[in-house]
Amino acid sequence: MISAGSELLHAVIGSEDGSINAWQMSIRGALIFAVGVLAVRVAASRAFGKWTPLDIIFAVIVGSNLSRAMTGSAPFLPTLAATLVLVVLHTFLARAAARWGWLSYLVKGGRVQLVREGAVDRAAMHRAGVGDGDLHMALRTHGLEHLNSVQDAYLERNGDMTFIPRKDR
Repeated sequence: MISAGSELLHAVIGSEDGSINAWQMSIRGALIFAVGVLAVRVAASRAFGKWTPLDIIFAVIVGSNLSRAMTGSAPFLPTLAATLVLVVLHTFLARAAARWGWLSYLVKGGRVQLVREGAVDRAAMHRAGVGDGDLHMALRTHGLEHLNSVQDAYLERNGDMTFIPRKDR
């Protein structure tokens, strides 16, 4: 049973001896892309600045793929084919995410509310990997001196923080 599964896997993505064709390398690239987007999506968005997980994984995999083709550590044409598949996949996902909000949230993430009606949400800050120092630095960056002047605050999906000031101040 395991042998049949292993044979199917090797038929789809190729063997580990390095002899894979363009189609198998393309499937490998798409699988690595999906796993990479998921991994970065789970990680804190602030770790990568303004890039979305989709863009980070695309840049890393394409850069790695092209360097392998350039140095000869991978077959040239299959590597280029896999890279082109990734370009098409990235373009498709970016355009589809612009069209469908649920997909945008899935691959790019969403905002996290850190302050709600003037109260800091410590659990949300912890989940987002935001400390008090980060929150206060962002306040100062926005020209705000004290947290008590903030009604709501969000960690946006690109890593920026936005603040909605209290209306009574």
